[in-house]
Amino acid sequence: QVRLVESGGGSVQSGGSLRLSCTYFGNIDSINFWAWFRQAPGKERERVASVDSDRNTWYRDSVKGRFTISQDNTKNTVYLQMNSLKPEDTGMYSCAAGRIYSWGFVTDYRGQGTQVTVSS
Repeated sequence: QVRLVESGGGSVQSGGSLRLSCTYFGNIDSINFWAWFRQAPGKERERVASVDSDRNTWYRDSVKGRFTISQDNTKNTVYLQMNSLKPEDTGMYSCAAGRIYSWGFVTDYRGQGTQVTVSS
């Protein structure tokens, strides 16, 4: 069993930065994929960024060049550095862990989330 705990959310003005952290606990031997998702009010949950065990990264188009996902195994933490934040980045951000395959990915674990609010 794996537990994920997010932190680092908050309220910032447009153009500001935040760094989200996802600290994991438990046996992660079966995990080769980590992702950050977000959900804005009234909208569907969407993947923002992800990284696999080969350090391949993926970003949705709207955050490319502004967000960076990284993993520090010495600290059991996956980060999401968010720069040049926009009001449309507002939402509940949660991290997830699972496995990636040639056909896609499956997330078996998800944290509770941390709120990010960006004001104009």
